[in-house]
Amino acid sequence: MSNETILNNRYVLQAQQGSGGMSVIYKAKDLSLGRTVAIKILRPSLTTDPSFLEKFKNEARSVANLSHPNIVTVHDVGSDGPTHYIVMEMVEGQDLKKIIKTRGALPIDLALNLAIQICLGIGFAHRSNLVHADVKPQNILVTPENVVKVTDFGIAQALSDTQPQQRVDVVWGSPHYFAPEQARGERPSPASDVYSIGIVMFEMLTGRLPYVGTNQQELAMAHIKERVPMATEFNPAVPEALARIVFKIMSKEPSARYQMADQLGRILQEYQGRSKDRTISGPAAPSSVPEADNKPSIPPPPMPQRNKPTPISSEPTARYSPAPVAPQSYDPRNPSIPAPSGNPQQQSPISSPPQPLQQSYTPPPPSDTGAGFAPSYSPGNTQPEPIVEDEGLDIVTIALAALALIAVVGLCPLYIAVLSARAV
Repeated sequence: MSNETILNNRYVLQAQQGSGGMSVIYKAKDLSLGRTVAIKILRPSLTTDPSFLEKFKNEARSVANLSHPNIVTVHDVGSDGPTHYIVMEMVEGQDLKKIIKTRGALPIDLALNLAIQICLGIGFAHRSNLVHADVKPQNILVTPENVVKVTDFGIAQALSDTQPQQRVDVVWGSPHYFAPEQARGERPSPASDVYSIGIVMFEMLTGRLPYVGTNQQELAMAHIKERVPMATEFNPAVPEALARIVFKIMSKEPSARYQMADQLGRILQEYQGRSKDRTISGPAAPSSVPEADNKPSIPPPPMPQRNKPTPISSEPTARYSPAPVAPQSYDPRNPSIPAPSGNPQQQSPISSPPQPLQQSYTPPPPSDTGAGFAPSYSPGNTQPEPIVEDEGLDIVTIALAALALIAVVGLCPLYIAVLSARAV
């Protein structure tokens, strides 16, 4: 066609922009709206089947209802005699395949950014019950500002549904990106698109495809049977965590992948956020930590403590709260018997096992009166249990009693003298 060719007296074809197995793309001028558009004209070999044309128009109408910044907008679908076409927004830039061929492996940040946008666009279509079925870098346009525009929605699906004999020659002419189930001839699903996104990500990160073959059959069998490679095998600069994500979405079984492009997009965004946090904070700064992890790490007590916890002030109180050293009057004769667990409001301040008694003498033999740790409180009793005093305390008591007796005896003469004076 020349530049003077006009479709339906409205679209002036100006220059060919590209071509593929199913169509030829032209830059055109919309005379009605005065804007530049892209027109995809189907190859004549595909327009002889009325059922395909009907399915193609239905798919094109479905895509026209998709309004998303990462999807090429469809403005119109029509025909002019034997020529069938789709009118789309004109995207300045080039397809992702040309970018990879020119640059090889893309920088990690750029590859991740483009992959997230691909997921956003295709995920939006998945929510509208539309499967792309032909995700590959040739169908992903990238603007000079690195904005992704996914194109060719529904065309491959229309051909697959109506002309299965043409799938190998047209749609699957280079089956480097198709999921194993598609290679087996099964109907594609959103998980199939996810697999294809994984192949595209692998190519962006490594500059090469994961599987190679001399013909279509070898490539199909590679997708079905060959070991899934890790991106780090071909590019050690790829972060291990990102390589594991790509490995998962390239799983042979659809159930082992992320099921929707939206789900994969959220995973990639979370990974991107963690990577940015590490870059900004530096290796010494912690990543996002739950609120509880910001508190000091305190080992749990060996037994439940129902008392109101004592504020943490020093290392010795980290395990028992509080646990002072036992006083010298502490009775160690029954250390194996725990203190009664009475009302929490009437518990002794020493509510946990006391520390070992540091004394040099040998404890006296147990007596029948020993009731447990001292000091402690019995349930419902506010009086402490009797404490058996040691020998040192008995001598002091006897000495005080003797002094008191002497004082009383010394006061007796004085008392007699006072009585005698009153009698006189």
